[in-house]
Amino acid sequence: MTEDRGVAGVVPSEVEMPEELSRHRLRSRLVFAVGLILVVVAAVTLVPGLAGLRSRLADATPEWLLVGVALKLLSGLGYVAVFRMVFCRRMSWGVSYQIGMSELGANALFPTGGAGGLALGAWALRRGGMQGSEIARRTVAFFLLTSVPNVLGVIIIGLGLATGLFGGVHNPLLTVLPAGVAAMAIVGALFAGRVAERARARLEREGRHELSRRTKALWAGLRAVADGVEEAVALLREGNVVLLLGLAAYLAFDVMILWAAFHAIGTAPPLANMWMGYLIGELGGLIPVPGGIGGVDAGLLGTLALYNVPLTAAAGAVLLYRAIALWVPAVVGAGAFLVLRRTLRDEADKIAVCVPESEMEVIGLGRVVIRAESR
Repeated sequence: MTEDRGVAGVVPSEVEMPEELSRHRLRSRLVFAVGLILVVVAAVTLVPGLAGLRSRLADATPEWLLVGVALKLLSGLGYVAVFRMVFCRRMSWGVSYQIGMSELGANALFPTGGAGGLALGAWALRRGGMQGSEIARRTVAFFLLTSVPNVLGVIIIGLGLATGLFGGVHNPLLTVLPAGVAAMAIVGALFAGRVAERARARLEREGRHELSRRTKALWAGLRAVADGVEEAVALLREGNVVLLLGLAAYLAFDVMILWAAFHAIGTAPPLANMWMGYLIGELGGLIPVPGGIGGVDAGLLGTLALYNVPLTAAAGAVLLYRAIALWVPAVVGAGAFLVLRRTLRDEADKIAVCVPESEMEVIGLGRVVIRAESR
């Protein structure tokens, strides 16, 4: 009877707690991240010749730092909205918040562009019975969609600087060139999707059962890329307001943390210069260290210097920005993670005592019927 209302059925083993929520695994990452941060703090405090930087940081305005914290929270809510719209719209907003914020906390601890945090979203989908290929497709789509505002930002701001519409640098190498590269990246992503689809189809025609393990892995990767590009385009064409606003909020509020950091130390460069420095400099986050520590900092600092931001001011603002961007999601994400663990424990207890064929709410699945395990 519940099946007629569109309620799915699961067995208890399908909703077990994942390894990604292991305390030991997160604790080890936290220790490593804290160690890296202590090295940075020691360098700023002890290295000779950084008196100007230390003075700027000591005199930072607390009110502007609080503005930065608020902006990071708003950016996190944008992330939660994008996660829910891409991965699982059946989940309640409360559970989406718990998983999304937990992901952001994990992104501050795990390396490689936030892939560690997305493991939580992948697990939620597996609980809903989604196949691995579908999870891969949506993960590719998520990465592409969250990259779209960055790429469009480089194109719009770069052309705006080049034409004088925005105040700031007008050097074609720093305006037109990045805009052109960003435009080529969009074309390249769409082209990669088509190439991957053709290569996947060719491997399929050759007979997948006859392929080696490595070739099968390549086949699965090509399929994920091709389907992920198609999924991302479909989601954009859908014009979902929540998704579009989430994408804009996730990027824009995060950039404005850097703006608040500059105001905190009393030096604010032209806004367009700061945006370009951020959008290009954040590529340093692709370096595989927890939270991008070191890679993002160096990328932001070097790019801001190219856009005529004084080096000492840029260094102070970047350090304040990174402190907010790492510790706010780490703290808020830890709280969300604890709530999520409690939710999972309560859910597991309910499943353990419930009568087979009874109906309850399950994370990542919505209302489901708990069936007896088959023997």
